[in-house]
Amino acid sequence: MNSKSDHEAEKEKKLTITNRFGDSLENYELPNDPSEHKPHVYPKKVPNRKNGILKNSDGNHTAVDNPYHEDVDLADILGTNWPKRAGAAAMILNNKSKTLTEPISCEDTIFKPTSPILTRVEPEEPIRFTSADYQPLIEIPGTELAIGSLVEVSNPGVCDDLYGVIRWIGIPPGSPKNVLVGIEAEDESNLKNVVTSDGRHNGVRLFTCHDGRAIFVPANRCTADRRFADVDNSVSANRVSNNHAKKFGVADCPAIYGSVPPLEIHNSEELASICGKFKGIQGHHNSCYLDATLFSMFTFTSVFDSILYRHPGPQDIRHYSEVQKVLRDEIVNPLRKNVFVRSDRVMKLRELLDKLSSVSGLTCEEKDPEEFLNSLLSQIMRVEPFLKLSSGQDSYFYQLFVEKDEKLTLPSVQQLFEQSFHSSDIKLKEVPSCFIIQMPRFGKNYKMYPRILPSQVLDVTDIIENSPRQCSLCGKLAEYECRDCFGSLQAGSGLECTAFCPKCLKTFHSHAKRTNHVSKKIFSPKEFRIMAEHMVVPRLYMELFAVVCIETSHYVAFVKSGSGPDAPWCFFDSMADRKGEQNGYNIPEITCVPELTQWLSEEGARSINETSTNDKVLPEHAKRIFCDAYMCLYQSTDIMMYH
Repeated sequence: MNSKSDHEAEKEKKLTITNRFGDSLENYELPNDPSEHKPHVYPKKVPNRKNGILKNSDGNHTAVDNPYHEDVDLADILGTNWPKRAGAAAMILNNKSKTLTEPISCEDTIFKPTSPILTRVEPEEPIRFTSADYQPLIEIPGTELAIGSLVEVSNPGVCDDLYGVIRWIGIPPGSPKNVLVGIEAEDESNLKNVVTSDGRHNGVRLFTCHDGRAIFVPANRCTADRRFADVDNSVSANRVSNNHAKKFGVADCPAIYGSVPPLEIHNSEELASICGKFKGIQGHHNSCYLDATLFSMFTFTSVFDSILYRHPGPQDIRHYSEVQKVLRDEIVNPLRKNVFVRSDRVMKLRELLDKLSSVSGLTCEEKDPEEFLNSLLSQIMRVEPFLKLSSGQDSYFYQLFVEKDEKLTLPSVQQLFEQSFHSSDIKLKEVPSCFIIQMPRFGKNYKMYPRILPSQVLDVTDIIENSPRQCSLCGKLAEYECRDCFGSLQAGSGLECTAFCPKCLKTFHSHAKRTNHVSKKIFSPKEFRIMAEHMVVPRLYMELFAVVCIETSHYVAFVKSGSGPDAPWCFFDSMADRKGEQNGYNIPEITCVPELTQWLSEEGARSINETSTNDKVLPEHAKRIFCDAYMCLYQSTDIMMYH
């Protein structure tokens, strides 16, 4: 027999109520004598029993001890806010449609679901979500992964590891504790067993990409792409270095701090010493537009170096210094010192540009050089525009707009340049330090002229506003300009023939064909007018230092390895070769092109154009420079010293 009396045992009788999932309600103490109970009066408070009110484990539902169950509504006792998963009993409680009329034993009791009632069930309408039902996030909580991050996606048993870019992060409807990640996959070959889309999830568009490239996965399946891990951590340097040797073929590409001047090349032999494979900027995932442009801008010239060293000002964005350091220390300096930049270093810049500018897709999509320049120079680095037009507009590059002249079989950039400025009737307010000229095209495929000769020297004298010009007839200081005389002196003559001194203007316009021409006064500085009789009017020239070319959406570059007419040229391709397939890497290459200087001369260009009328028989590099020129870059060695 227990040590406790029957009275005490009876007094400690307890009632346990559980739902179908086993969530237990706390025990409560029964009164010893039923007569002690009064309707709706709670027993005296005892330890661990809150005035006779019972609570389940989460404290949301209550019950009152009462042996007279015919007077008690269970909905009042247990509450009416039970989840649907609790079963049929929950439905009864929530609807307040039934009360217990039979006494409940004080032994452990479980409410069981009632017997099902056969009723006709109407088909439910499918739940339709909208983008408002999704809660977007900027980053994956607890990680450094954010929109734009490069990630690996682990999908064991379904496919090999996938690589891609995070395009969307958020919480889907109905799963408040689950973070969903939308990824644009790098390669479609591993997606055969994976559900893909064009950026839609359950019919709701969350981002946009090519159909079949978007996947949505739980956040715990995403990790940072090991191919682009930072190798500067000395603790794991050897392990990461070996991993990068597999991923990129070259393990070492350290950041270089400080100021590194451009490469100085004096002859073809010196140029040959830096040429070869794994030279230049390594391409990766449609990066050729950026690789070719960066190589042209920084390898052998300092015309853009102000971008690398200007201190941030109050007008600059918060991430200005971060972008500047990545560009200078991880791309330009290694390029100039070691003549090699690994693609993960460039990817850091691409991620920043994609995140901080309005140009999207810079980490994976095919882009044009002008999109990259607009993102870097205009929106992020806030570089002062190189071109200041008389119309009041400023620009970083100039697109040639001309009407096709069927008589020109091999037009030069100089000819097209003057035609474009004449037809638009604009001038430059000052001589630029850098002049980036886009060839006349309509999209990537249609070329206005099948061949164009990049002029080695660009004469800008006649497009500079208020700059001294010489008379096209006598060579003296010109005081008048007649736009109607464009091309009137001889075939192919340009803006130079539109300037006249007063005497020559009167003589030349006395011809019957030119009596209707309208001329206007040219402003010249007073100081120069005083000295004009004793000096020759100087002409202003800019030097060609790079030509970016395109063929079938792939960009390459011809770059001059120094200043002056005898400086040798090289050819750069960031994806000249490839090692491996899906998980392989591209091999960049720099090649000497000793013939290019001759090809770019008027005599050499005319000779090769006449002897090789079919593009297929042109030498490979000659075909690239004449047929595929996309953008010509000129510099003024005099002006660049002041910028």
